[in-house]
Amino acid sequence: QVQLMESGGGSVQAGDSLRLSCGASGRSFSYSIVAWFRQAPGKEREFVATINKIGETTYADSVKGRFTISRDNSKDTVFLQMNNLRSEDTAVYYCASTSGALLYTTRSMFDYWGQGTQVTVSS
Repeated sequence: QVQLMESGGGSVQAGDSLRLSCGASGRSFSYSIVAWFRQAPGKEREFVATINKIGETTYADSVKGRFTISRDNSKDTVFLQMNNLRSEDTAVYYCASTSGALLYTTRSMFDYWGQGTQVTVSS
């Protein structure tokens, strides 16, 4: 079993930056696909970014050029650097992991989920 824990959320102004962290315990996820999803009030949980074990990444169109996903396997941590935040980025952000090599973007492909961290962006 892998337990995931997000941190780094908060309330910021539009144009500001935040860096989210996703830490793993219970079992290393160095060899896992790790993704960030987000869920705004009244909306479905949506894909944000994913990274595989060798650092390949893919992003939702809405965050390309503003968000960067990265990982530090020595610390079993994945990061989401969010720059130039917009009010529409307001959501609870979740990290998720699964085994494999492909850059999954679909919720159903992920086995483990964190509890989420709130990001609020005021315009």
